[in-house]
Parts: sequence; C-alpha cells; structure tokens
Amino acid sequence: MVASAAIVSMQLPFLHERPTVHLHLSSYESFDYTPPPLAWPSQGSAALDVPALGITRVWHNRVVPIASLTKMMTVYVALQRFPLSIGATGPCVVVTDSEVLNYLADKMAQDSAVIVQAGERLCESDLLDGMLVHSAANYADILAAMVSPTPESFVARMNAKAKSLGLRNTHYADDTGVSNQSVSTALDQAKLAVLLMRSPLVRSIVDQTMVDLPVAGLVNSFTPLVGVTDVVGVKSGRTAAAGGCDVMAVAYRLNGRRHLVYAVVLGQRTGNVLAEAGNAAFALAQSAETSQVDVAFKKGAVLGTIGYGHDVAPFGLAHQSHVFWWDQHNNHPLRLRLRHLGDRIHRGEVVGWIEVHSAERPIPLVALRSVAAPTLWQRIL
Repeated sequence: MVASAAIVSMQLPFLHERPTVHLHLSSYESFDYTPPPLAWPSQGSAALDVPALGITRVWHNRVVPIASLTKMMTVYVALQRFPLSIGATGPCVVVTDSEVLNYLADKMAQDSAVIVQAGERLCESDLLDGMLVHSAANYADILAAMVSPTPESFVARMNAKAKSLGLRNTHYADDTGVSNQSVSTALDQAKLAVLLMRSPLVRSIVDQTMVDLPVAGLVNSFTPLVGVTDVVGVKSGRTAAAGGCDVMAVAYRLNGRRHLVYAVVLGQRTGNVLAEAGNAAFALAQSAETSQVDVAFKKGAVLGTIGYGHDVAPFGLAHQSHVFWWDQHNNHPLRLRLRHLGDRIHRGEVVGWIEVHSAERPIPLVALRSVAAPTLWQRIL
C-alpha cells in the first residue's frame, strides 16, 4: 500500500550552496488511501497482469491443466508462421473427408467444434475466428495442419515457442487442450495473453460476441462477459481435469489513455464452471482498477519549501496536474528530483520535478517566491 504518513519529507545534503528541500503532501487526502485487497478467487489459482504499469501479481501459481487456453498458443504459433492483418484472409485450405470425421468425433466427445463440409474452403482468418470466439477444436487441428506436417511437429513448435517466451511452467501435449497433459500456470497464461493481444487482429477477434463462419453461420462466443462493461476477451476453457478457466482482458483508462488489465483464473470447480471462472476474473480485474488513485495537484498549491538556512521559500506547481498510479505497488509512487540550482533562486524558477512511476512526464515544481543567495558563513558550514 502507499505509505500512510501524512507528510513525506526529504532532506537533501546541506553542502555549500546546495539548498535544503522539504516535500510536504499533507493536504492531499489520497496519500492516506489504503487500497482494498485484490479479489482473488476462493478456489483454484489466479494471476493479474497490468502491462502499462509493469505489474504482475499471482495467487496459488500452480501447474495445472488449462483446457482450451491451450488454443492461445496454437494461435500464437500460427500467426508467427502466417502473419495476418485485419481484413486479410491468409492462406486457405479445402476441407477433407477426414476433417469432417474429426468434427463428428469432437462432437461425440462433447468438445467444442464447428460444423464443416467436405470441399468447404476455410482460410486462416476463418479458423482464427472460430477458434478464438467459439473455441472450435476442429478448427485448431486444421490450422495446426496448415503450419506443420504432423500434429507432433506442431506441438513441438508450441513447446519451443513457450520456452523461448520464458513460459517455464508451460508444456503442451496437443493443440486444443483436450489433453490433460497440456498444462501451465495462471502467470504464464497471463504473460502469453499479453503477447498475443499485441496483435490488432487478435484484439479485434476476441472482442466479438459472435462470428459468421462459412458453413456453420453465426456462432457465439464462449468467453464469459465479453462485450460487457469493458470486457474485451481473451479466451476461456473447461474440461473435467482443468475445471473452469478464463483469461480476461478488461479495458481501463490511465492518464487519459485506454489500456488493458489481464486477469487469469484457473481451476474453478463449482456450479457453471465457465461462468464462475469469468465472474472471478472480472471481479479480480475490477479490484485492480479500484486500486487506481487520481490526485489533482492545484496550481500554486504549496508542496514544500526550498532555501538556504532560515531563508526558505515555498514551491508548488506552475500548472494544475493530475497524477495517476496503481496503489498495489506497496511503495510510495512519488520521487523528488532536484534541479541543479544557482546561488539565487528566483520566483517562478523550476527547482525540481515530482516523478511518478505511471506518469509520462515529470511534474515541474516552481519557486513561489525568490530566495537570496547563501551567505559566506552558510557556504562554509
């Protein structure tokens, strides 16, 4: 949490003409704000990633089956092999009789799948839509076959990519997540989601509540809460071994810009496990957003004093500024950087800057009145 002291004071060495500075923040109630705890789920494991602030948090980061979250890596590997921009179709294939049989087998096993017909033409863009929105296992198999000659070689690509990305607790046994041997942690899946969502195409796909596919027509999203209250996606999944799993991106604003916070929840076991995972991920993301603090520094407000000996002047901001930060950093977000000053400090002169870890630019501090040069006696002390 942010340090609860009402006054933050910094003493700079009093050497020769070096001035003494006190930074006071007692007039800003937000500095006494203690954030509520993050809303971790009551079961399973979870992770939070806030890329804009470089923050990650984890809760019970166990290696567990991840069900259809596996398809995130399938998509990542495919896009590495066949990069695709919004509006492009990518390479296409013609559906074979064996792929129709695979669809029927998936439906018999109650795996998520999209109907296909022999002779149907499917392009990379169709396969990505069906996989990311409707979690189609048969589409994942078709996409994998476009990239590698055998399922085994594609899975090898997946594991090699996981290793190169530093996902040390992740191992894949298939391209769909049907296998209980496709395992990972909440933190690894959060990291992968952040990387995958750098693609504008992926972001545009996972934000859809339904997609229109060549033969299947309109199919709905299996990602809980997508399209509701700033929920953007990304991927969900469930199996008996994995329980309910969800990787959710939720939009929020920081310094006037739109960013995403990623909440991952694995291993939900009660009720509708997919809905439970989505609700838990959303609650976690919301609890992170409530930890955001907005402090308005008013023009001319006294934030401290600067000077030599007993001759000190107040300093403050030349212009009103807003400061935002995420209060789960567990340390005070402010740092004072002093400018190299001459013998005399003039009114309106920039004496230093307040730096905030989430701010794009430091906030200049100006002297609100002039300070005389230090005396000879002060210099030699």
